[in-house]
Amino acid sequence: MIYTKILGTGSYVPSHVVTNTDLEKIVETSDAWIRSRTGIESRRISVDEQTSDLAYEAAIRAIEDAQIDPETIDLLIVATVTADHPFPGVSQMLQRRLNLKPLTAFDINAACTGFVYALNIADKMIMSGAFHRALIIGAETLSKITDFEDRNTCVLFADGAGAMVLGTSEVPQIKQVVTYAKGDLEHLLLMDGYPLKKDLKTPDFKLPFIQMQGAEVFKFASSVLPTVVNELLEKSGHTLEDIDLIVAHQANLRIIDKASRILKFPLEKMYTNIDRYGNTSAASVPLAIDEAIREGKLKKGDLFITVAFGAGLTWGGAIIEY
Repeated sequence: MIYTKILGTGSYVPSHVVTNTDLEKIVETSDAWIRSRTGIESRRISVDEQTSDLAYEAAIRAIEDAQIDPETIDLLIVATVTADHPFPGVSQMLQRRLNLKPLTAFDINAACTGFVYALNIADKMIMSGAFHRALIIGAETLSKITDFEDRNTCVLFADGAGAMVLGTSEVPQIKQVVTYAKGDLEHLLLMDGYPLKKDLKTPDFKLPFIQMQGAEVFKFASSVLPTVVNELLEKSGHTLEDIDLIVAHQANLRIIDKASRILKFPLEKMYTNIDRYGNTSAASVPLAIDEAIREGKLKKGDLFITVAFGAGLTWGGAIIEY
């Protein structure tokens, strides 16, 4: 039987830091308001790097960490909602920039759950025996689609990238992965697309931005986070006592704190970096996993759970032995 394991991780964020105080100068908000409602103190905003640039830097770090020949990678998946172009995909651009051999490469859109979706897909494709090494990336430049006149969203979203190299294993180190979607027909979290054209005439068109019904999204996220944790534990036969760390999507510190209380799991074992990076959507989970490893909070042999949730509505998670 073929299983999957993590060979290496990497992450990258833009150098430009935007603090809550900076946002006070452009929108009606305050540092205290942002901190109390989100836990965010600052975020990284790209001024001269596209999503593919962030993804490239994270990928280089993950490949170096895995200590592999890039020629052995035969699958490349990028999770993003902010690709450089509607097409080609970021993944196809990266194939050449990383000097990889011609391979299966595609982007997926599952919003903030995108990286978990990529993990699920790559895990199954490797277990099938058709692929041997996968590079999966979550990368976003959400600042491109954020309205900095909307205080409800501009304080949340930011830019970054995280990457992971997966390979074959004789034992199941990626123990369980689950992903779900439930159509958001109420438009709780979305960005409008291009309009249809009547009589083949191009209409006046204002650029769309992220729209969010914050209170409803908070309820959804607060519910699914502990639900996914319990499902992963049940399916894998583990208990919370076996878990060394939970790495949740960094959407809002209050969501993580509420999940900690519902699960009765120590908050100090719920990894957070939202204070420094904000919500980076598909980049959030791999960025947090990589940082947890670099900080020594996640060590070889540790058992951890990662959970994500986002627009779609989508949600999912994985239980992994690092």
